Order: sequence, then C-alpha cells, then structure tokens
Amino acid sequence: MDAFLDLIQDIWDFLKVRKKYWLAPLILTIVLMGTLIVFTQGSVIAPFIYTIF
Repeated sequence: MDAFLDLIQDIWDFLKVRKKYWLAPLILTIVLMGTLIVFTQGSVIAPFIYTIF
C-alpha cells in the first residue's frame, strides 16, 4: 500500500511541477473505467455495464 501512495504522490508532483493539470481528469477517468471493468468481470451487472459502451 505504501508503494501505491508513493505512486500517487509522484503523479501529483509531476502534474504540479509540469503544470499539466488538464491530465488529472483523464487519469481519473482511466482509473475509474479500469476499476469498473475489474470489479464487474464476474458479477451479475456485467451485461448492463457492457451495453452502455
């Protein structure tokens, strides 16, 4: 868990130093879509999620 928090801190530092704040919503969207796909792989709601896309 400590490595994950270090990764988040490094990404945030990169966004602050390089002034690339426009990347934050893109990164957040990719992470949320990835977690949605991972958690719905074996669930009952998977067919409903896939019909959205």
